[in-house]
Amino acid sequence: MRVLLVEDDDRVAGALTPALTRRGLTIKRLASGAGVLDLVHEVDVVLLDLGLPDIDGIVLCRRIRAVSDVAVIVVSARGEVDDRIQGLRSGADDYLVKPYDVDELVARVEAVRRRRGERPAAPEPAGVIRAGDVSVDIGRHEVQVDGQPVSLSRKEFQVLALVVTARGAVCARDHVLNEVWGHRGPAESRSLDVHVATLRTKLGRPALIETVRGVGYRLGGAYGPAEEG
Repeated sequence: MRVLLVEDDDRVAGALTPALTRRGLTIKRLASGAGVLDLVHEVDVVLLDLGLPDIDGIVLCRRIRAVSDVAVIVVSARGEVDDRIQGLRSGADDYLVKPYDVDELVARVEAVRRRRGERPAAPEPAGVIRAGDVSVDIGRHEVQVDGQPVSLSRKEFQVLALVVTARGAVCARDHVLNEVWGHRGPAESRSLDVHVATLRTKLGRPALIETVRGVGYRLGGAYGPAEEG
C-alpha cells in the first residue's frame, strides 16, 4: 500500500517511516503542504498532520478532497472534539490523535482501504442517453446531434459517455482519468482538457459539458437531466 506522509516534524517522520515500512507500506514523505496535490494521485492513503508550516491542514484536506477521492487520515496533536469534527467535515476518512500506537495507525489505514474497496462498482451504462438534442448510444458508440451523426475518437466518446451517464451529477476528473486513460498524471490531465475542448467543438454544443472548477465536469444545466431511452 502506498502512503503519503505529510509531516513537518523530522523526528516524528524519522521514527514513523521505518516503522511503517517494516509493516509492508511504501512511504513518501513531504514536510509541508507544497507538492501534496501533485502526489495524491500516486498513493492510496494520505497521513495528514494539521500543523504544517505553509498551510493549515484543514484547508489542505479540503483541497485534496476537491481533486481526489484518495483516503485521508488526519494524524494530529489537536485532540479536542471540535478539532476532530472539523477534520472529518473537511473530508478526512479518519482522525487519530498524537501520540498513538503505530499498530493502531496501520490498522486504521487498512480499515479505511478495506471500507473503500468494498464500495460497489457503478453498473455498466447501456442503452441510449439523450441530453437535449444530443443522443449518445452507449452500446454502439454512436453520437448524434439534432439527428446528425458526429464522429468521435474512442477517448472523446468515453469522456462524453461518462458525463452524460452521470445525469447532471459532477463527474470527478480523477474518475474520468482512471476510466479513460487508466492513469492520473499531468500529461493525462492536459489531454483530458484538450478532449473536452474538442468535444465542445465537434458537438457544436459548448454548454453541454460544464466545467466545475477544481472538481470535474457535469452536464450543462441548460440540457437538464439526461434521459435514457
